[in-house]
Formats: sequence, C-alpha cells, structure tokens
Amino acid sequence: MLDSLDSRLLITMRANPRIGLTELARMLGVARGTVQARLEKLTMRGVISDFGPTILTEEIGYPILAFASLQIAQGKLTEAVQALAGIPEILEVYGTSGQADLLCRVVARSTPHLQEIIARILASPAVQRSDTTIALSTQIPFRIDPLLNAAVIP
Repeated sequence: MLDSLDSRLLITMRANPRIGLTELARMLGVARGTVQARLEKLTMRGVISDFGPTILTEEIGYPILAFASLQIAQGKLTEAVQALAGIPEILEVYGTSGQADLLCRVVARSTPHLQEIIARILASPAVQRSDTTIALSTQIPFRIDPLLNAAVIP
C-alpha cells in the first residue's frame, strides 16, 4: 500500500520523468531529503523497478504488436522459456492459467517478420502450439496513475 505522499511522488515522477529531486520536492511541498528518503524506500521495496526511458517500439522500426499464446509440452516449461529468451522481439512472457501456458508480447517489423518470429518460437520442441493475435490499435495504453491513486492507504 502507498500513502498519499508516495502516490503523489510517483505520479509526479511519471508526469515529469526528467525532474530533479529539488524540483520534485518543491512541487510536492516537502523537503528534498524527504523525497530522497521516500525514493530510496520505494526502490528498496521494489515499488520502483527502474528509472529508464520508455521506448516506443514502433518508433524504432517495430510497428507490429502481437500476443502469442503458447501451449508447452509437459515438463518443458524451463526449456521453452530459455528458447523464448533468445528471441529479441519477444518483450515479455507471462505464465498463465487456462488453455495457454505462456503469453508472449511480441513486436515485429512487418507481418512476414511476425510469421518468421512465430516459426522461431515453434522451432523449439518445448512449444507444442501457438495462437497469435495482432493488436490493431491501443485503446487504453499502459497506465499506472489510476492504480496509484486507488492504492493509497485511507
């Protein structure tokens, strides 16, 4: 859970990713040392996982976004994950419940390139079947601010 200051701190940082500690403290109306201590605490707790820039994959030549649901051979999850880790166009992989065992977020330069990526995925003996869905548009982009507001301790 977050308190109000933590929530405001995170929302302000997300809105102003290049902001310095002094300016952040001024905007929040608290001492610089308070901001620094809160950031260290949030980082140590794992609430803040990185301070890197957000990269738009379409702006670096990968305009196709797809989600591949994979069924994995019994007992071959580790082997499948290792094979997937070697494919740079796979951005994320989640273990799931339901019909699929893994859900992959994949980017590609084109639909033929996506087909090549899927073929590389299926080349692993650990992967039995795939079902791929291409994202046509982003209706709600990744967001965290509403959750940060909702997670505040009352």
